Amino acid sequence: MKSISIRGISWRYEEINADKEDVILLIHGHPFNHTMWKYQYDTLKDFRLILPDLKGYGKTAYNFEKIFIEEQALDLALLLDELEIEKVHLIGLSMGGQIIVEFQRLFPHRVKSLIICASLPNAENEESYSKRLALAESIKQTGLLEYTKKDIHKYINLAEIDKSSETYKHLFKMMTETTIEGAVASHRGRAERRDNSNYVKSIKVPTLLIAGEKDYFFKVDSMRGLAEKIPNSQFVVIEKSGHIPNMERPHLFNDLILKFYHSANILNS
Repeated sequence: MKSISIRGISWRYEEINADKEDVILLIHGHPFNHTMWKYQYDTLKDFRLILPDLKGYGKTAYNFEKIFIEEQALDLALLLDELEIEKVHLIGLSMGGQIIVEFQRLFPHRVKSLIICASLPNAENEESYSKRLALAESIKQTGLLEYTKKDIHKYINLAEIDKSSETYKHLFKMMTETTIEGAVASHRGRAERRDNSNYVKSIKVPTLLIAGEKDYFFKVDSMRGLAEKIPNSQFVVIEKSGHIPNMERPHLFNDLILKFYHSANILNS
């Protein structure tokens, strides 16, 4: 991985197909890292791929009190500045989806298209705010290994993905290797995130929303409602998938995103 300093913090990122013109910035969810996108590398071989470990995750610095969605978006813009990249396609899953919507709000002139996966850009309500802070405290006390053992079933459809599979093992590895400090700081920051549920009505770039039929966190009907707010967006449900359709059903996921990118007025826009 490559290393870069952004606002005094050491960020790590992967760059693939550096000679290609069209750039896709892929933003992972919680508690994952950039390797969650490895199932898309071959499919996106004609694109330059930028895959950061977000602040608090993977090999990027993690020891903070809070990590806000807004600052993740800002730091991504600064990363692109350092790489001399002006405009990008964005893909984000779960927390990553919230980050790319915030990036779109802050830097609309830098966005070519959006793919929002298993995610909603709304703020917390009073109940969910309390639950997220309680989850942060629980992780702080027990660690990611115990959290993963207890809650990994919420991230993946175990009716379709066996625990002996490479997909399950990869998910388990990402979750358990996330630092306690990073996970806690991220939950504390996300608890206070901005409500972008009405902002999305003003999005003008081509947008694809992908939901997992069996997603525990973001239900199909809620994501369909989000798609109905975004002008001219496309909405697809991947059957039998849980929260991470790009890992659980990569062939279907990859076909969808490739078809989206090769549709009219997206590439080289």
